Amino acid sequence: MSKIKPSQGAPYARIMGVGGYRPTRVVPNEVILETIDSSDEWIRSRSGIATRHWASDEETVAVMSIEAAGKAIADAGITPEQIGGVIVSTVSHFKQTPAIATEIADKIGAGKPAAFDISAGCAGFGYGLTLARGMVTDGSAEYVLVIGVERLSDLTDLSDRATAFLFGDGAGAVIVGPSKEPQIGPTVWGSEGDKSETIKQTESWEAYRNGAPDKFPAITQEGQAVFRWAVFEMAKVAQQALDAAGITADDLDVFIPHQANERIIDSMVKTLKLPEHVTVARDVRTTGNTSAASIPLAMERLLATGEAKSGDTALVIGFGAGLVYAATVVTLP
Repeated sequence: MSKIKPSQGAPYARIMGVGGYRPTRVVPNEVILETIDSSDEWIRSRSGIATRHWASDEETVAVMSIEAAGKAIADAGITPEQIGGVIVSTVSHFKQTPAIATEIADKIGAGKPAAFDISAGCAGFGYGLTLARGMVTDGSAEYVLVIGVERLSDLTDLSDRATAFLFGDGAGAVIVGPSKEPQIGPTVWGSEGDKSETIKQTESWEAYRNGAPDKFPAITQEGQAVFRWAVFEMAKVAQQALDAAGITADDLDVFIPHQANERIIDSMVKTLKLPEHVTVARDVRTTGNTSAASIPLAMERLLATGEAKSGDTALVIGFGAGLVYAATVVTLP
């Protein structure tokens, strides 16, 4: 028999609060058209994007994260000292070590929580949410701060007609804490590494350091391949998440997919046969694709505008570079 005593965590976990930060600079499509041969109509028809936010030099990954975290902490009604874990998902923090999560934990006054970064691209928020749920239910932390944050403008090739208009900057955060009933469902997640070339960084940091190429690395993607994968395969994953939670599309109040492209969102809504009463997040129109930040930012906006309300049942799904994905059903805070 094992001598290890069982975990003393909460029976379930829930999202208690949400916060977001969007950089002050709003960039319309007209700015993008200065460097690519396209049109505002083409960009809107292909992606749904009209504007995006780009960070200033002062709006660093840490600064944006701290702003979003502060709002989430206040929304949850806890103090920073109560936070036992800080998880940050990002692909645009350029310092390999230490993890930016440790700096954020210190700056918000969280004491000495477990703090680490994860790299799961546009599925990063879902990965972080799943890890946080486990920490709360196994008793290693009572409250966990999960942040998705990106400065993708730093990784955008403004001469690349396929991607120059897609990416934006921002940070979204949630507090995950104990619950007496299930409010974060089972996660359906995975990866398809055989498709890793479809979304990638153009060159490694090592190659850039060695002088080849002389152009700063950027994110590139095979648009059509990504579109087909997201539309057909991710709709299946979303359905699996509904099944795992024991509900149907009719039980949903809100759908918050990764804000990659409005055409992808529309296709998923159609494939999943979502009823008309389901509110669909379309934050991509004014925020662009913010990768790991997109789901919490969209969640915060829906709650702030009243399009969604506390207690609503929401399906969230992230998908992107890797290729990786994560989907789950949650109760909104």
